Amino acid sequence: MKRSPSACWFCTAATLIATSVAHAQDTQTAPKLDEVVQSGLAYLRDTGQGENGMLSPRAGSGITSLAVTAALRHGCGLDDPLVARGLKALEGVVQADGGIYASDRLRNYETCVAIMCFAEANKVAGDGRYDETLKNAENFVRGLQIGSDGEVGEDDEHYGGVGYSGKERPDLSNTAYLLEALHSLDASADDPTVQRALVFVSRCQNLDTKFNDTPFAGKVNDGGFYYVIPTENVDPTTSERYTENGGLKSYGSMTYSGFKSLIYAGLSKDDPRAKAAMGWIAKHYDLEQNPGQGTAGLFYYYHTFGSGLAASGSPLVETADGHEHKWQEDLLAQLASTQKEDGSWVNTNRQWFENDPNLCTAFALMALSYCDDQFQNGE
Repeated sequence: MKRSPSACWFCTAATLIATSVAHAQDTQTAPKLDEVVQSGLAYLRDTGQGENGMLSPRAGSGITSLAVTAALRHGCGLDDPLVARGLKALEGVVQADGGIYASDRLRNYETCVAIMCFAEANKVAGDGRYDETLKNAENFVRGLQIGSDGEVGEDDEHYGGVGYSGKERPDLSNTAYLLEALHSLDASADDPTVQRALVFVSRCQNLDTKFNDTPFAGKVNDGGFYYVIPTENVDPTTSERYTENGGLKSYGSMTYSGFKSLIYAGLSKDDPRAKAAMGWIAKHYDLEQNPGQGTAGLFYYYHTFGSGLAASGSPLVETADGHEHKWQEDLLAQLASTQKEDGSWVNTNRQWFENDPNLCTAFALMALSYCDDQFQNGE
């Protein structure tokens, strides 16, 4: 199913053309998006989903939301068993506070991905059946943002951020999920919650500008993004995430998350934050690893790669070596080459629960939902 980009400020005059790409098995034919997708959906529907509609419920409700969202984006109807059972299961974890979560410690993350799911279902249904659920969930996640009720001001380095369950230590991943949830509800760029989030997102970028007043702004200064702003004294010898001078290393999934968040917050291509983020992407374009993390979080990276570049509105990425890459073709080719015979994907690196094929398959299908239909059809 074709996913429209959220913005066109990074568009070029180029159009996608169907080309042959090398398949992992040395065939002369490019992988077909629909074949890859349908195989993945069949795995989730027939193997991954439990009788109660949940997928990997030990991890909460988030994987179910991601899987159902992906199915809907790829054209499955509300009567598809994966979708119907999944939506019913998610309706069962709607809480009295408006949140949609099975795990109290994941209230923000699970509610945000559930908002994306029910918003997609609402589009398919066309009758507003989830309007009340979405409104209550929207109010819930807005209230979890640090600074939403004036308890701290912009001078607090955590202002505008949100954590897994709410107002504990915020991180870029959860803040990006909040922005994506609001984007799925058509929140405007000048929405107060969005603009507060932009303050936090900007402070998670390795860029020495007026927008980042943390001690880390200029230590790396490569335009990439990092996961969390430390509050403790940094000892570079204690963690691989620090540089020798006490800076925070940029990495792929966070940079695409940050880049996408800047676009959702209305930044133009000429804003120094957007330019610097795209510069980092141009230097670290990679589909075999999560740059800066290796294979850790690889399928989450594919999801942020796809959503981030789709948000830019451009089908091309010009890398630092001057080559233009049709990122949708590259993403499809990579995922087609790593898909298992049963239709699933799984990471051999167990970090961040990616040894779970349900999670990896949901992330892969979400990533593929940003692949334009045009290139595979030769249009």
